[in-house]
Amino acid sequence: MTQIASPDQVVAERYRDPAAGAPPEWNPVLQVLHEHRSVRRYLPDPVPDDVLRVLISAAQSAPTSSNLQVWSVVAVRDPERKARLARLAGDQEQIRQAPLLLVWTADLARLRGLAAAREVPLDGADYLESSYVAFLDAALAAQNALVAAESLGLGTVYIGAIRNHPEEVAAELALPPGVFAVVGLVVGTPDPAEGARVKPRLPQAAVLHTETYDPAGQNERIAEYEGRIAEFYAEQNLAHSWVERVLTRLGSVAALKGRDRLRDQLAAQGFPLY
Repeated sequence: MTQIASPDQVVAERYRDPAAGAPPEWNPVLQVLHEHRSVRRYLPDPVPDDVLRVLISAAQSAPTSSNLQVWSVVAVRDPERKARLARLAGDQEQIRQAPLLLVWTADLARLRGLAAAREVPLDGADYLESSYVAFLDAALAAQNALVAAESLGLGTVYIGAIRNHPEEVAAELALPPGVFAVVGLVVGTPDPAEGARVKPRLPQAAVLHTETYDPAGQNERIAEYEGRIAEFYAEQNLAHSWVERVLTRLGSVAALKGRDRLRDQLAAQGFPLY
């Protein structure tokens, strides 16, 4: 029988800091949130339709600006389509392996269709603010679905590389103008042989500011974090420096892997961004 970790153990693992302290309040939702880990190896067990429906109802329970609900999601189970999307998204094996890929989209096409049917203007949809809202709506919905999936014992991992080749992804998923793939989310039963671990985060003092933004002490907090996450990277046989990893990730245009063209690709897919 799997032993459930205590709240103080869960928080300590999240920060890889035994002195992180026991939280004053705790519940099953907090347990699921704190135990999140990215899963990249899956068993072939399918995700049933009734489970998919509850993931979507959880997603639709997320906040949405002005109740616009400017997002949609495409559920992909077909192995050949997943394989093609995997090639477009950096050839990631977990997309092929997992039984379900959810592609979350910013969707202004629904409202554009309503406006066209009523022959009324929708000029505000052409501005950056509206696209920003649609991307936020899609992200909030996706995160609700992720938490719901993990609460059911499923594993997940986001696929940001779905934006590497948005034109080809749009063609593969038959996305109309006004719909843009924001992020993928792989869902399935984790392969226990992978041994996915909780990745430690920056100390709260590095991200939590009181009243106004205060950059003082950031270097010391990051140096402390470097030591803690180096242990995690060593266990995963990865390069040990978080600083080097993040600076390399944003150090060149090439590191963006095609996403440097995102503004033009959005415009081509019906998001003018005025």
